[in-house]
Amino acid sequence: MDKNRLGEWLPTSVKEVKALGWDYIDVILFSGDAYVDHPSFGAAVVGRLLQAEGYRVAIVPQPNWKDDLRDFRKLGAPRLFFGVSAGSMDSMVNHYTANIRLRSDDAYTPGGKAGFRPDYAVTVYTKILKQLYPHVPVVVGGIEASLRRLTHYDYWSDSLKPSVLVESGADLLIYGMGDKVVAEVARAMANGYNAKLLRKLRQVAFLADRDYVARLDPAHTLRLNAYEACVADKRAFADNFVQIETESNRMEQHTTLVEPVGDRFVVVNPPHAALTQEELDHGFDLPYTRLPHPRYEGKGAIPAYEMIKYSVNIHRGCFGGCSFCTISAHQGKFVSSRSERSILAEVDRVTAMPGFKGYLSDVGGPSANMYGMGGRDKTLCARCVRPSCLFPRMCPNLDNSHSRLLELYRKVTARKGIKKAFIGSGIRYDLFDRNDNGAYLREVIVNHTSGRLKVAPEHTEDHVLRLMRKPPFELFERLNVDFRRICASENLRYQLIPYFISSHPGCTETDMKRLSEKMHGLHFNLEQVQDLTPTPMTLSSVMFYTGFDPYTGEKLYVARDQDDKRRQKSWFFAGQKGTPRGQVSKKRPVRKK
Repeated sequence: MDKNRLGEWLPTSVKEVKALGWDYIDVILFSGDAYVDHPSFGAAVVGRLLQAEGYRVAIVPQPNWKDDLRDFRKLGAPRLFFGVSAGSMDSMVNHYTANIRLRSDDAYTPGGKAGFRPDYAVTVYTKILKQLYPHVPVVVGGIEASLRRLTHYDYWSDSLKPSVLVESGADLLIYGMGDKVVAEVARAMANGYNAKLLRKLRQVAFLADRDYVARLDPAHTLRLNAYEACVADKRAFADNFVQIETESNRMEQHTTLVEPVGDRFVVVNPPHAALTQEELDHGFDLPYTRLPHPRYEGKGAIPAYEMIKYSVNIHRGCFGGCSFCTISAHQGKFVSSRSERSILAEVDRVTAMPGFKGYLSDVGGPSANMYGMGGRDKTLCARCVRPSCLFPRMCPNLDNSHSRLLELYRKVTARKGIKKAFIGSGIRYDLFDRNDNGAYLREVIVNHTSGRLKVAPEHTEDHVLRLMRKPPFELFERLNVDFRRICASENLRYQLIPYFISSHPGCTETDMKRLSEKMHGLHFNLEQVQDLTPTPMTLSSVMFYTGFDPYTGEKLYVARDQDDKRRQKSWFFAGQKGTPRGQVSKKRPVRKK
């Protein structure tokens, strides 16, 4: 790549900063990921959003935390603040398998090499920065900070941990998607660190003293159980989760959460409303190169980038509410959809990329088919606190028409340079509009499938599915019949690829045996499978830690022992060719989240 094009990326080195003629930097971002200037990578998005506001932004990707800390020193101190993120994944999920074995690769690093970020990256990076620059504010964000903003169960230490604010020493935490709040934080710091202004912002969390908490409006404040109380009593932790999740499900949130820890308090201000179409478009319309930084030339491909470089994300948020999933906890329950104009403009940019041969790998999002969907009557949505619009049954107020999505598919496919647009994201088959006579499913199978259609039943046993907040297995069986019928009528030899999870709370080895028998009876050889990893701020992690459903108090069987978890996972492969019952196949496919 032409080194003269370096100015098209946000700078990552002293040389690049000097080439831009800068004598100061407003914000320096530290990320656990390699720097890919693409709207699917958080550091790039935050950097471009700040740049669009007129700020000078630099990125230090995957700094070395083991040497003399030169990566943390090289750009000096920013004028406003340091921004810290572990990257697109929680660093512990990135590092370890569900059996807590160290992974040998990292999809967000050139060449897929492991070892380029620390465990608990947000905490490690922040502590270093506070040690080197004690008077410079550090703002943490991204999924690791977001889902660890309050007391949370940490699977890897098998313990409850306090807010990451406590352990890291960060000055401020941005949770959720930072599109609106990050610019507000920068403006509040324009004349130096202003705690009074910062603490008024939505979608931030911080540590405060007793006097500050006493001044909060009690009508809009929810006092949670203290961290110490949660450690002493699992019921207290479970009660906290129910209150936190209930508040997060509201369309309009006005409640400040307060959680005591030691002699201080974690204060979490309510979030911004879901982004409008114009606000979402703004983030995607910024001048990304859509390419890895030239610093990685000759170091190998970045697997996570290779997977999405010819894809287009069409919406954010998910109203599925699955117990084990972090999407709604981080992106929100209410879906924000991009305009056709913005999507088609990005499609045109993809067609101009080097190496593009006419095939979009995905036109999707957190779920492939939630584009343009939401409540018909928003006043009803404003009164609702359900975690899912689909479970235990589809909300009658939900507009689940796929007509907008079908029209978008047609326009994308008609774009110059597009030979085929595949749907690589998982499809919610419990979202299908039964009044369209199967038009959406037929369109996806015939025109947007590369031969393998991904769906996520997750299990076969209804009592496990209920705890997962997933639909009955009979819906998958109906889908399987419809899929085979359409393929037969179109003479297509395609595969339906189901995803499954083992060791979910409430799931026993007997349940896994039944799953294996049912899927064998349907002639499926399972490959897209995973053992549950309890991630912070999910219902599944709370059930895993406490051993009961926090909403009902129902006691649950939990496979905590690693041998038990391995036995459960082995049933995915029981009876398959070359895999004896009760043994784990050596093939370990990774489920795309």
